[in-house]
Amino acid sequence: MDRVKDNVDLGTVLPGATAQPVPTPLGIESAGAPQAPAEASAGEASLWSTARRALRLVWRLVRGLAIAFALISALTVATLRWVDPPASAFMLRHSFILWRLGRNPPHYYHHWVPWDLLPAAAPLAVMAAEDQRFPVHHGFDAVEIRRALRDYVQGEGLRGASTITQQTAKNLFLWSERSWTRKGLEAWFTALIELLWPKKRILEVYLNIAQLGPNTYGVGAASERYFGHPASELTLQEASLLAGVLPAPSAYRLDRPSARLTQRAEWIADQTSRIGGRRLLERL
Repeated sequence: MDRVKDNVDLGTVLPGATAQPVPTPLGIESAGAPQAPAEASAGEASLWSTARRALRLVWRLVRGLAIAFALISALTVATLRWVDPPASAFMLRHSFILWRLGRNPPHYYHHWVPWDLLPAAAPLAVMAAEDQRFPVHHGFDAVEIRRALRDYVQGEGLRGASTITQQTAKNLFLWSERSWTRKGLEAWFTALIELLWPKKRILEVYLNIAQLGPNTYGVGAASERYFGHPASELTLQEASLLAGVLPAPSAYRLDRPSARLTQRAEWIADQTSRIGGRRLLERL
């Protein structure tokens, strides 16, 4: 009987017997379900839970910042319907650059001219030159956008299709370098301006912040610097010259107009009557 017991394998479990856990050197029982996979599963669940909480926190932060930006920008645009901006983002950037270079002030020339003191020739000239569908579109000119896309597809290069409202948004709030971020912000501010400002206010702000020469912003400063009289005395020819430099204010010389600028100004003056003249302004 003793020999039979000796021949029984220690790892064999006799029928009807119950397996007993075998102690290991570390005191960990080897029998039963292994513990490591359960612990790993619990750890992964905890990790995913932490990640979800972090994502929810990030989403709430982004959503909060977006809502705050939307409210602040809308309030700013609404306020500027009645309050004349003392400067634009372009003017401030221009001044900062010249200050960094050690230039003495004034870093730019600018003073505000209210709508009532602007001659009809000034808004008519910029509409004729820059945006003849300004009275009828809502900030974005679908016709010009389609033409620009068609020209690009045909290999003629991507050209701008900005409206006066878009240029006002860019000059007043943003920067000049092209990027998708700037275009997105420009679209947002354009929509706000069209929603909250009347057309005459858009023209008034644009005429007062557009760059019209080196270090010169707005028709008030440009009229005095280049024509020697206040903007209220601008003639149609002078207003057309000012509007003619808008595509490249640093390239044209208003003190010595080139033949190209003179020819462009003549075309603009002719267009002012073709788009409706003073009657157009009365309908705005």
